[in-house]
Amino acid sequence: MKIAFIGLGNMGAPMAANLVAAGHDVTGFDVAGVTVDGVAQAGSGPEAASGAEVVITMLPNGAILRRVADELIPAMAPGATLVDCSTVDVDSARAVADQAQAAGLGFVDAPVSGGVGGATAGTLTFMCGGSADAFATAQPLFDIMGQKAVHCGEAGAGQAAKICNNMILGVTMIATCEAFALADKLGLDRQKMFDVVSTSSGYSWTMNAYCPAPGVGPKSPADNDYKPGFAAELMLKDLGLSQQAAEAVDADTPMGAAALALYRRFVEDEDGKGRDFSAMLPRFETRSRG
Repeated sequence: MKIAFIGLGNMGAPMAANLVAAGHDVTGFDVAGVTVDGVAQAGSGPEAASGAEVVITMLPNGAILRRVADELIPAMAPGATLVDCSTVDVDSARAVADQAQAAGLGFVDAPVSGGVGGATAGTLTFMCGGSADAFATAQPLFDIMGQKAVHCGEAGAGQAAKICNNMILGVTMIATCEAFALADKLGLDRQKMFDVVSTSSGYSWTMNAYCPAPGVGPKSPADNDYKPGFAAELMLKDLGLSQQAAEAVDADTPMGAAALALYRRFVEDEDGKGRDFSAMLPRFETRSRG
């Protein structure tokens, strides 16, 4: 398949590399001039998109997606499919979907879960919105770049699923870190706490698969001085998107709002920027109740 890949950053570069390794013809463009082995370099996004059967974008936010879509869509061949793997607001996803449909193109919003490690290993999960036909076109590519792709509904449904998932993730990571900090002050050994909670009703992904306590549970960023697997500022972004969506549809999400406030303080006022989102644990370790 002839594919264009726009946005070759920490996530996009390994995703594009996996498509090349599977035998696809990939042309890429990134404003930072990033190059990926096996990916032909175009001088612009529209140049990359011209003649492509599928155009994949991996971009920082909805405003950039809208701007890039304005450039890409007129350059795309009728009948081609635009697959946006960015995590953006639902309104931007739906606006670009309408724009693509009006131009005779397919569109899938397909944000991912799994981080840089999942992008490299080809084990991402794709949460997808769009028509059944557009999803069917993109699914063979999802099968290369990831281990699972779920068609969640019409355009915007993929973004809705992603922000709901990551709101749960942010809230449960805070709760897990709070519990370890409390256990410390109660004199409870961290390993013993893990042994109990990981097999009891406190079981969660943040405890069992991504434990924020160094040396406890499977290897995680906590064992690498909290170097980011999923950066705190990306969690801040996703929690912001969840609260933007909640406000738009008048949904009461007090725990999501509290998590957003804590991550905002952690990233903007404390030492969270550039650290993994699980570095909330050392934050709570040093704080008193007041």
